[in-house]
Amino acid sequence: MPELPEVEVVRTGLAPATTGSVITGVSVFDERALTRHPAGAADFVARLEGRRFTDAVRRGKFLWLPLDDDESALIAHLGMSGQMLLRAPDAAAERHERIRVTVEHPQHGELAVVFADQRTFGSLAVDRLVPDGPSRIPTQVVHIARDPLDTFFDDAAFREASRRRGSAIKRVLLDQQVISGVGNIYADESLWAARIHPETTASTLSTPAVMRLLAEVRSVLAKALAEGGTSFDAQYVNVNGQAGYFAHSLNAYGRGGQPCPRCGGLIRREAFMNRSSHFCPRCQRRR
Repeated sequence: MPELPEVEVVRTGLAPATTGSVITGVSVFDERALTRHPAGAADFVARLEGRRFTDAVRRGKFLWLPLDDDESALIAHLGMSGQMLLRAPDAAAERHERIRVTVEHPQHGELAVVFADQRTFGSLAVDRLVPDGPSRIPTQVVHIARDPLDTFFDDAAFREASRRRGSAIKRVLLDQQVISGVGNIYADESLWAARIHPETTASTLSTPAVMRLLAEVRSVLAKALAEGGTSFDAQYVNVNGQAGYFAHSLNAYGRGGQPCPRCGGLIRREAFMNRSSHFCPRCQRRR
């Protein structure tokens, strides 16, 4: 599933092409792409056509384009394989195209914003915006915590949340109500960088250890952003259809049985919450 870096790469690609553009047409080819919009395709189209996008915003793995009524936004969750692509308005349909939004930008002219999704776990919706501190967010995002790259992320609150939990620290990192945007890939990479075993009980970590982990989370996310995110196959691409290359920089995730880049021990892969953890048992000792 796309994590924070992948969704942020998509957001930064969409922003200059959509901000200030008028929606001139909306085509829904597969209503499975509207699972987060229960009112259906006709309502989805009616609430978008003729409106103007004013920004491109993200929290965690959610992306949204606020509308000019200041009360609603087009919200996207990419699921496992969703893609937001920019295409010429007359471009041929993408192989797994579900929805196409045609816009007219004052500088770039006419463009098509295409939502394609092979596995159909992603979804678009028009959602109401509600106040959230200094900003406004869709109602579908109110339960999502701020992410560690957010200016208003509260480090002390994350430390307290960890102190109260008797579960594994990796489970805390994956809890989107505690810290958003971190998925399996970046949790493994951050824990490796901080030399913390993924099964370490969160409440047993010292404050310096938690702060070190947060610093590594931010470092890993920033590096992944700089490298365009992580692509293991053709399902994650940016708005131009290009893959990210952070996969070449991974130290732990997906490297089970290979030497640890730090100590030379073998990276171990173990089952964790219906997925896998990758760590070095030599330099990430469980205490």
